[in-house]
Amino acid sequence: MNETIETLLRHHNFELASIPKRGVAFIIDELLLSILFMFVLWDTISQADTFESFLFITNAYTLEYLGVKILYQTIFVALYGASLGKMAMRVRVVSVLDGDIPGWSAAFNRAVFRIISEIIFYLGFIWAMFDPANQAWHDRTARTVVING
Repeated sequence: MNETIETLLRHHNFELASIPKRGVAFIIDELLLSILFMFVLWDTISQADTFESFLFITNAYTLEYLGVKILYQTIFVALYGASLGKMAMRVRVVSVLDGDIPGWSAAFNRAVFRIISEIIFYLGFIWAMFDPANQAWHDRTARTVVING
């Protein structure tokens, strides 16, 4: 594990969040955003008469959905240090540098690289399973860790 992270954990008495806790938080966030998106697009989606037309509609709004995910993650991490899913699982994101909530640029960086990790077959998330500090790609690029609390 990185010496900076070890020092941060020891100095602030932080404990790294487990991968299963982070996974459940991810699922909660995805469900919330999917339900919100289905609610917003209900008039359009309800007009789909075949599965292919449903897929066409959902694919047409992929960029908007990704934009909403980036906004959601950026705002919640920058303001509260946690998304709704993380809050439910009682974990939060902190900066490796000082142990505080990440700033807006780090939160945005983290949100964008989360999407990149998802697009590339979730490899950035899988990386966290083998990382000593449980850091996914988006944590590494934003210089953050996810802790209990």
